[in-house]
Amino acid sequence: MALLDTPICDFGWQAPDFTLKDPNGNSFNMRENLGAKGLLVAFICNHCPYVKAIAERLSEDADLLMGEGIGVVAVMSNDYRDYEADSPENMLKFAQQYGFNFPYLVDEDQSVGKAYGAVCTPDFFGLNASGELQYRGRIDSAGMGDAANRVPEMVNAMRQIAQTGEGPIDQTPSMGCSIKWA
Repeated sequence: MALLDTPICDFGWQAPDFTLKDPNGNSFNMRENLGAKGLLVAFICNHCPYVKAIAERLSEDADLLMGEGIGVVAVMSNDYRDYEADSPENMLKFAQQYGFNFPYLVDEDQSVGKAYGAVCTPDFFGLNASGELQYRGRIDSAGMGDAANRVPEMVNAMRQIAQTGEGPIDQTPSMGCSIKWA
């Protein structure tokens, strides 16, 4: 397990479109789901202790954002052939365990993770309605610790993006396990 931090947000970077399937075979297209208030693309996996530590909060924050008209999708880019815990079958179990109400997609050939420059799990990309990157930070101030008094940085950023089209200037990088490339 290599601990990595995400790079500084490249404001205005145009996110590439993608179409991926969830473990049940349902397709999801990024552009078709971008929406007027933007889209959060979260690169996560099932086995990473950093993702496990924030999974419940991610589910709650995603529900909050989706209730406000902001799209949310999660992408699993790890090579699940070498990491059985990240297999599509286990993705279904993980999503159910944490109550994910957003698409959790399999990046079978890892092309989406590479196109986005995802480096770790979790890695959050907050896009405005034009598909431009405006947030690349952590979920909140709690990290792997007690979330009782957390500052919900990702929620706050996505709300700002939904209202203004622009993310906050000050962003704290997310940290987590490296993407498991084939």
